[in-house]
Amino acid sequence: MSNFMNQTALYIKNRLSLRKPQEEALNILADICTLLPLTKQNDLQEEIAKIKGKYPTFKDFERNFPNICFALATGVGKTRLMGAFIVYLYKTYRLNDFFILAPNLTIYNKLIDDFSNLSNPKYVFKGISDFATNYPLVITGDTYREMTEYQLAQASVRINIFNISKINADERNGDKPLIKRLSEYLGQSYFDYLASRERLVLLMDESHHYRAKRAMQVITELNPVLGLEVTATPQVQKGSKAVPFKNVVYEYSLARAIQDGFVKKPYVATRKNFNPKDYTPEEIDRMKVMDGIRVHQNTHLELEKFARNHNLPIVKPFVLIITKDTEHAGKIKAMIQQEDFYGGHYKDKVLEIHSAQKGTEREENIAQLLSLENPLNKIEIVIHVNMLKEGWDVTNLYTIVPLRASASETLTEQTIGRGLRLPYGRIMHDEAVDRLAIVAHDKFNALIEEANRPGSIIKKEHIIELSDEDLNAPQKEIIEGKTVLVLAPTKLAEQNSSPMWEPPTETAKSTVRLLQNTVLPEMGKEVKTLGELNFREVQEMAKEKLKKHLEATSLYAADQIAEIDSHFSEIVDQYAKGIIPIPRLVVQPGRDGHLQFEDFELDTTNLTYTEPDQDILLKSLADGGISLVQGQVSGQITEEKPENVLLGALCDVPEIAYDDYADLLYKWAHTAVEKMRTYMDEQKVRNTVIAYRKQIAEFIFAQMKQHSHYVQPDFAAAEVHPFERIYPHNFEKVKQDKIYNYMDTIEPKNSIPSKVFTGFKKALHDIYKFDSDTEKTFAAILEQDITVNKWLRPADRQFDIYWNNGADKYVPDFVVETAQGLFLVELKRADQLATTEVQEKAKAARKWVQAVNAVLAKNNEKLWTYLLIPHTEVALNKDFAYFERFKN
Repeated sequence: MSNFMNQTALYIKNRLSLRKPQEEALNILADICTLLPLTKQNDLQEEIAKIKGKYPTFKDFERNFPNICFALATGVGKTRLMGAFIVYLYKTYRLNDFFILAPNLTIYNKLIDDFSNLSNPKYVFKGISDFATNYPLVITGDTYREMTEYQLAQASVRINIFNISKINADERNGDKPLIKRLSEYLGQSYFDYLASRERLVLLMDESHHYRAKRAMQVITELNPVLGLEVTATPQVQKGSKAVPFKNVVYEYSLARAIQDGFVKKPYVATRKNFNPKDYTPEEIDRMKVMDGIRVHQNTHLELEKFARNHNLPIVKPFVLIITKDTEHAGKIKAMIQQEDFYGGHYKDKVLEIHSAQKGTEREENIAQLLSLENPLNKIEIVIHVNMLKEGWDVTNLYTIVPLRASASETLTEQTIGRGLRLPYGRIMHDEAVDRLAIVAHDKFNALIEEANRPGSIIKKEHIIELSDEDLNAPQKEIIEGKTVLVLAPTKLAEQNSSPMWEPPTETAKSTVRLLQNTVLPEMGKEVKTLGELNFREVQEMAKEKLKKHLEATSLYAADQIAEIDSHFSEIVDQYAKGIIPIPRLVVQPGRDGHLQFEDFELDTTNLTYTEPDQDILLKSLADGGISLVQGQVSGQITEEKPENVLLGALCDVPEIAYDDYADLLYKWAHTAVEKMRTYMDEQKVRNTVIAYRKQIAEFIFAQMKQHSHYVQPDFAAAEVHPFERIYPHNFEKVKQDKIYNYMDTIEPKNSIPSKVFTGFKKALHDIYKFDSDTEKTFAAILEQDITVNKWLRPADRQFDIYWNNGADKYVPDFVVETAQGLFLVELKRADQLATTEVQEKAKAARKWVQAVNAVLAKNNEKLWTYLLIPHTEVALNKDFAYFERFKN
């Protein structure tokens, strides 16, 4: 790997937001360009020797021009990398003729869209100032015959995108391909025009398709100064033998992509205790499809819940079923469309596509296939014979059901590659969002063996086990807990004599909702207190914000504001008195948080290292050859005391402050060394400690952590806003289940967490879920207590309170407002109050309260209190004042 870096590559990396492997590949290109003349006159053997000297995986260009390959895993972003290559070569060397070769029609159309459609979110040159106004001229296999010499000359950059079939095959009557025929505009064929360009650069997408003799010949005829190949499969198949490319300068495998979080994590799904011998092939097919749909349904639910709770676009997943032939595909589709298959739910949501389809049917199916990411596309199941080819890039494929395929056929990058791309562009650290499930009951063990086989694309498999209970589980749905305005008792009394104004039209109601749900919460950034919303200048500011929001979607913004203008102050007053003013601030630990270690006796029972072999093993990345360098451990540190060597390794552990624990660290290091001295002489002990100092230090530190506690740092509050939006909830609910009144008795009580409740008068949401009967009872107490004005169960996004060294967010159970104050409330089982987790969360909450109150006190506002209440104290005969004794 080269360490080469230059400023242009760094600029491109930042402007195109390149991922690490893309950045590494670009830096290698930049480095190699310094070794090549980038002209048609070069000594290939000399250039090969230069590159071989720096990149051990490279052996040969394999073509009659400088040609290098970048092998990147599916889903990492090869198209964006090609765009980065073009920008770099243009900015650095003013190369401006590029020819991009696509292996099939799907990739061809995708490349055209990615390189020319400015409205495409995946447009590859977005952010590049050189192309901001002077766009590259994109010439395609469908438009090249329209190009004039003048048009071509005027373009600063010319990017040609062709399907290999356009240049690779003769016409049926034996004539030359159209691209090689004379053009009346150019006076020569377009192919000859390209070949005559002095510094043409060839880019080959999925380049393993261009290794056939005819393709190699045609590409050579183009005579480029440089060829750049990108592929996830840097090998060609010759019979049963895979022949690797010789021109690979950079390789980023799928295993690394999975480990680094650039693609979904493949899981294998199987049935518990499944024995394929107990079933016919048809029964196995049905079971796998049924279970695949069950996994899909769960994924569908989890994706929607995740999106709603994180304010992200909802991803609509789909299932890919791979059949052995067209007849098999038809049978599977017919099975899915039967009424007894999930109640006929999927009969109009299944798409069958294969090469035997013709005409309108094929065109309509392809259109459906290409729009699967669109939420309006109702297709949830795609049935395909064999495998959809490269270039069909979707981010919402979450379940693959390969029917009657071998383990090796299933576990290939082409098979799982279609489902590897991440819908949000990055790992979200949520299992359902980041997971690709492969349903492989009958091949499960073989597939695991295949995954663990040396050279497998995946070194570690994750497992999902399905059961009949999963299959028969009730259908669920996501429902939203909407925010509502709850007016204080004093305001309710006023309403009895002077009712609040009701918007007279649907347009006015929509404007009021926009004002109260979006604009007024934003005003929390502009004022010091909630009461300042009544100031005339603040309300004028709110009107301006409302106008801007309306103008973004309506031509009648002024009329809509005029419709509610005479009642504007009243609407604002209703909002101010109907919410709980939850301040907005981010509370995070400072850098002075640390582990505090206690004295203990190191347990050396399992410390059994022995002197290592002293021969150094070297393995070539190029050919796998092995060589040995014989000798013994040597160097300056060999004469140091082993204890001091270990101390040095312990000092490298960032959590350990050496100056605070020097004596204890030496004690533990000495104990470890003394253990080894019981079975080795001093020289062997020294050699062993030198070789394994890092591992022994980790062994000691693991025990240190068991005798430590985390010292919570002071919390630093960001800018404080006095109030913000009350965020809605999203709850999972069994479709067949009703919504209960919060006073209903639920039996058994352990089923309460699965129920949804309503009927609240003082809550800031219309529905809630409760984790226990205790929480449900506490909600009833808040509803019946006249001293309680308002309350809510906060959504996950409502607070930014962090604990566990800033790694985890804490959300309290309840927020309560009374005439006297505001309260964060946590209900906890009595036997868990003293646990480290509960106490650390309480400490984080108290820090939040302190930070908030420091600001509110200056403005004479209500102050906050944190209550940590044992579950044994919660009963309907108590009022809220009783619980204030649990101030924490």
